[in-house]
Amino acid sequence: MTAPAGNETSVSPLSPTRTTKRYNRIKLGLSILSSVLSLAFLIALMASGASRAIAVKVCRVTASPYLGLLYFAAVIVVVQSLLTFPVSFISGFIVEHRYNLSNQSIGRWAWEKLKGALIGAPIGIVILLVLYYCMREWGRLWWLPVAAILSFFSFVLARLAPTLILPLFYRLTPLEDGPLKKAIFLQCARAGLRVNGIFQFNLSKNTKKANAAFTGIGKARRVILGDTLVNEFTPEEVETVFAHELGHYKFKHIHVGMAVGIASTFVGLYITSILHAWSLPRFGVFSILDYTGLPLLGLWLALFGIVTSPLGNILSRYHERQADRFAVTATGKPAAFVSALRKLASMNLADPEPHPLVEFLFYSHPSIGKRIRLVESQGV
Repeated sequence: MTAPAGNETSVSPLSPTRTTKRYNRIKLGLSILSSVLSLAFLIALMASGASRAIAVKVCRVTASPYLGLLYFAAVIVVVQSLLTFPVSFISGFIVEHRYNLSNQSIGRWAWEKLKGALIGAPIGIVILLVLYYCMREWGRLWWLPVAAILSFFSFVLARLAPTLILPLFYRLTPLEDGPLKKAIFLQCARAGLRVNGIFQFNLSKNTKKANAAFTGIGKARRVILGDTLVNEFTPEEVETVFAHELGHYKFKHIHVGMAVGIASTFVGLYITSILHAWSLPRFGVFSILDYTGLPLLGLWLALFGIVTSPLGNILSRYHERQADRFAVTATGKPAAFVSALRKLASMNLADPEPHPLVEFLFYSHPSIGKRIRLVESQGV
């Protein structure tokens, strides 16, 4: 697809810099390290007998199976959080400041992490109690009701997150009237999509990176644009970035993603239940209700996620290519879209040419370089 008159640009290939490569290697390395530490911790709990010792002490404190469960889980979560905290701090604060990507003070960083924990804790507690209840009532078929409840819960969160959770982290303000807002509403009308608002959020309070997204489903559906995107990009560039996000709705990627997620939940919990029951006796645990075996359940769930993540990324990259195609065809502005991709790569320090294996295993989006080449070769 060619750019319309007045939009032609001649651009050189987007080449990674040493800084970009180094930043992405560090971030990936720290992410892998965090996962390895978490897995090693769960294995050590079982192999060393520490999980048994904690379970015994908890049972001495309370006779309530559910209160004991919460005590046991609290000890595990606190110790694991302390173990991985240095990696999280280095990755989320030190590295981001070293590469001039963060606007956070250490106090702001800590507060954002605390808010996330305070919001996540009640959700985690509910899920944990539901899990244990289903184990007590359904035995080895616990995975079936848990998968059904989690699927429903994910749907509810998708409805509530844009209006209840997101505002706890960012200030959302309606996008000012002007050509950009008109262009976005026009795109929505052409796509047959009704949204309940177009909002700008103060992403710059935390980072210099840029982002945009559609959030929510049903009546909670809304468009959010980072202020870094609105302020640093031209209206045409923002329009094409929005068109990409609109493409996800046009092709029902959110519905597909939810369906795949539900299927993955059922399959994952079923496989996990089998592996969990098989492996418990090897650690001297003979009941799925014994707290001692819960770290083993967490281990199998984590391993399932790690193994299946590349498969999810394949689907995600396919969806991203579809959304790129829609962005270009809907706006007729391929040059503006390429320009926006280049700015995103620069502002986010994205590696435009990662190693193919790294892209396959870890990238939910095609690399920026690949996306640009596909647009410029009319092959998106």
